[in-house]
Amino acid sequence: MTGGSAEPASASVVIATHTLERCSGLTEAVASALRERPREVVIAVDHNLDLYDWVRSELPETVAVHNQAAPGASATRNAGARAANGEILAFLDDDAVARPGWLQHLTAPLAWPDVAGVGGLVEPIWLGPIPAWMPEEFLWVVGASYRGLPDMAAPVRNVWSENMAVARTDFWAVDGFREGFGKTGNRSQPEDTDFCVRLTAALGGCTWWYQPSARIGHSVPPGRSTFRFFVQRCFNEGQGKARLAALLGPRERLRAERQHATRTLPAGIRRELHRAVAERDFAAAQRAAAMGAGLAAAGLGYLGYQPWFRLGR
Repeated sequence: MTGGSAEPASASVVIATHTLERCSGLTEAVASALRERPREVVIAVDHNLDLYDWVRSELPETVAVHNQAAPGASATRNAGARAANGEILAFLDDDAVARPGWLQHLTAPLAWPDVAGVGGLVEPIWLGPIPAWMPEEFLWVVGASYRGLPDMAAPVRNVWSENMAVARTDFWAVDGFREGFGKTGNRSQPEDTDFCVRLTAALGGCTWWYQPSARIGHSVPPGRSTFRFFVQRCFNEGQGKARLAALLGPRERLRAERQHATRTLPAGIRRELHRAVAERDFAAAQRAAAMGAGLAAAGLGYLGYQPWFRLGR
């Protein structure tokens, strides 16, 4: 809900980054964003002066800002948003690349009065072999859009900060991302879901909009395509969603998560088991097993955060 122009030229693209190891990916992310002709590209660096100096030297066409507040993605994105001058803030990750037309498709729905913000489709870019056992229902584990999301443009509860657009005035109306809550190290606290829920509550009568034509690619290194990473990420996500529910209070019942766990995943397990038997497809059996393991790991992570569960151990 911009109250103004919802055009790429009025948007600032904000990219958070934290390590020199991602310089190559950051360079590609910046190049893809600049091709969309935004007002500016802001690089927010998280507590890394060497990286900040590298950005200023090697990416002079961008605006560099150094986050010296709380470490983590939330405070770093907020630092980038403070340095931005556009009417719209469009967020992109340092390991993602915008597809042609991304910014136009992402910002256009903001002209509608009942849209709080917009998110787009995230396609995985596998940097190693694609794991045959990975179910599409769990592609969120590697930061990609998953089976269970709408097939076409539709209202949703939340979108992801790696592919998000929101009016700058609305962003600051709720003080941006909640600092100290987010993805840091092994923690997987969904700062984007928290932000989306708080913004819709503040605006009243507005919703987030999922726009799959706003496409980005998200790199998946080989280390994130292992079964061990899969299970750990599911467990961490369960913990993060428990913290989110505790933070937002009883009105936030995690309805989207419950629907995914009770409808989408059982349907997916049945589908893959049928394929495994009918087509003698061993990979389908693996995907069914992975869905069960992922659901169990997320459930254990969620339960492990509950005081009554911890006290009972």
